Amino acid sequence: MGRYITVSVKVPIEVKEKLEKLGIKPSKILKRAIDEELRRREIEEIEDKLKELKNVLNRFSREFIVESIREDRESR
Repeated sequence: MGRYITVSVKVPIEVKEKLEKLGIKPSKILKRAIDEELRRREIEEIEDKLKELKNVLNRFSREFIVESIREDRESR
């Protein structure tokens, strides 16, 4: 099992009372929210890197790419 660390958050008393009234466990909500935010940020990073790569890849013609792939296959 992985290592864990405790993260806490302060909420208004009214919010805590509503959570209890509705039987909602804040830990589950917070874990899910953290996971979703991490996933969203990772996707943003990947999209930014893809934009950078797209600019580099656009410098090569389709013919050059196709020919390079063919040369590589033939050299095997």
